[in-house]
Amino acid sequence: MQDLVRHVWLVTWELPPGVARAQRVLSYPAVNIVLEPDSVALYGPDSRVDTRELRGTGWAVGILFRPAAGSVLTRTDARELVRRAPDGEPVSDAPARRVSDNLAPGDRTHLVGVLRSWLRPRAELIDERGLALNRVCDSAENDEDIVRVADLAASVGMSVRTLERLTRERLGVSPKWLIECRRMQNAATQLYSGTATELSMLAAELGFVDYAHFSRRYAAILAETPEQTRRAGERSRAR
Repeated sequence: MQDLVRHVWLVTWELPPGVARAQRVLSYPAVNIVLEPDSVALYGPDSRVDTRELRGTGWAVGILFRPAAGSVLTRTDARELVRRAPDGEPVSDAPARRVSDNLAPGDRTHLVGVLRSWLRPRAELIDERGLALNRVCDSAENDEDIVRVADLAASVGMSVRTLERLTRERLGVSPKWLIECRRMQNAATQLYSGTATELSMLAAELGFVDYAHFSRRYAAILAETPEQTRRAGERSRAR
């Protein structure tokens, strides 16, 4: 199962009438499934910051999958899933009712069991190319020394051409996108938490020749500017 699922999260909320809370989500670039009271949807890789407004009472259970999962969870082409993001694809066979029945704190073990039983047959379908994709994405995410596609290919013992074909066919993105996503999401975490240095210094630390170039790439990957991320973090800490 560890080759299929990265982690499971659960959030519940109960807000007074007229009160709304913005929930910002920064996703790892892989497939995920979100179960909610009225829907179950699969979402493709998306590096963008997603903000959802929570109102009233509700819950959501999310499953973040390893990169290999895409080809065993849906027949939709990986590149099409990326183009659709952040729109989801309905999942018809999810055990939504059983998940809903096991949300109480004392039922969490049963909840994990429900999800495990549902997903185990998919885990058995992961092939060698899927395992290779997992290794590629692990390296892209965790090795800060990898800044070029050639570095990433060397880290997993592939040619650049093989790497390009694997990531585009199975994940729908390029190896360069994976590397940039890691760098920009790391920067977003610093900006939102208030731990980032001055913006031009942050750009220099990431290897950009100037702040303008960094800001353009940041907005292209995350769909908001560095300053917007920093202000969102300031508003969150001021509550």
